Amino acid sequence: MTLQEITTVVGGAVHDAAGPVTVTAPVVFDSRRVEPGGMFVALPGERVDGHDYAAQAIEAGAVAVLASRPVGVPAVVVEDVPTAYGRLARAMVDRLPQTTVIGVTGSVGKTSTKDILAQVLPAFGPTVANRASNNNELGLPYTVTRATTDTRYLVLEMGARGVGHVAYLTRIAPPTVSVVTRVGHAHLGEFGSVENIAQAKGEIVEALPSAQDGGLAVLNGDDALVTAMASRTLARVLTYGIEQPVDVRAESVSVDELGRARFRLVHDGQAAEVRLRLYGLHQASNALAAATVALGLGHPIEAVAEAVSQAEAVSPGRMQVTTRSDGVTVINDAYNAAPDAMRAALRALHAMTGDGRRAVAVLGEMAELGEHAPQVHREIGQQVAEIGAGWLVAIGGDDAAQYVTGAAGTGTTVDRAADVAEAWEMLRDGLRPGDVVLVKAANSAGLLALADKLNDEPGAVTAQA
Repeated sequence: MTLQEITTVVGGAVHDAAGPVTVTAPVVFDSRRVEPGGMFVALPGERVDGHDYAAQAIEAGAVAVLASRPVGVPAVVVEDVPTAYGRLARAMVDRLPQTTVIGVTGSVGKTSTKDILAQVLPAFGPTVANRASNNNELGLPYTVTRATTDTRYLVLEMGARGVGHVAYLTRIAPPTVSVVTRVGHAHLGEFGSVENIAQAKGEIVEALPSAQDGGLAVLNGDDALVTAMASRTLARVLTYGIEQPVDVRAESVSVDELGRARFRLVHDGQAAEVRLRLYGLHQASNALAAATVALGLGHPIEAVAEAVSQAEAVSPGRMQVTTRSDGVTVINDAYNAAPDAMRAALRALHAMTGDGRRAVAVLGEMAELGEHAPQVHREIGQQVAEIGAGWLVAIGGDDAAQYVTGAAGTGTTVDRAADVAEAWEMLRDGLRPGDVVLVKAANSAGLLALADKLNDEPGAVTAQA
């Protein structure tokens, strides 16, 4: 798009452009991601102002900047940069008539489901998907601008911190296919109730076209709040699940000695075997969601099962499993932590220690739970004891103390660390060869760095079957 075309879409005016300028690469808000021919979005901030990096972005290859004031280089100047970014992304989506937009949301499982889809759909056509999460009003436009006219599938994870957030994202990139994984307790403090969470997540199916126009809603049939969303759309509905009668189901589900699920994928009288490379029984549901999308798009079940079986963990801190040279296995699931995800990770830890190895739970605090935080943290501490973990290291303040309360008086050894540095000292001295260590917390707790340190001592290799 030329700067004049962009101005028509977003409003504002062109500044400091000596002649015609055309944007031919992604539109990014991180100057480190600038590609030749791209555009840099200068976001104002309390500590860092993107406008200060405008000249640097041009030197890196950007041909223009989207800004709220003139910056001395070619720019489209607008009143509200994030809003303009969304409008630009919508205009780019509208120029991709052959691309199927697939929206994915849910309280838990949405990033893993998105990652699986990003590895399954390339078997059937060029695919672009969010990197890591990138699921908000900035990350989603960035992902959209990476798509080209050759893109067949555009997979977009859509996050929400309140009612109306998902609806806004669907206006930027209207989906033809929508996936809802599960309604849980993530961000409960912000939403106020699980019902409000369901209301917000269901906005993604309300944005779908009708069944006659190709709309498809993929819903978790094992979650009643998700299944109820079928009444909020005119699209075709496909349900998936393990426990309830559904359209696409997993039969004969089991896990191997490394906690990886295997199951029989069944749909419309056909079946195929799936053996996941992903760790944790909960990944079976995420894999089913991705398989249901592919099946709903008309792809053959054998090819879908094969593609799903090849999927691996790709987002940092999402059930990444490594085994050190001393035999300690580290499960890095520290990118984020909602209560349901925490419970699933603990079940995975239990499955991976079925051969008698010691389970070690290194847990930082969960965030955004409001008044429910003390009870939920205490319940997680209880589950640590229930799975037979040999050692719990709880990191943080008052909520971490609730982990300790929940696990106290059981066979689990319990320690509490004020911060990551103190936890590292405990773990460095206390881990034994053969231990399986789960590291999980809200991103704000900083446990990703702890997981990296654990993998650096005394050296890690990728876990093998």
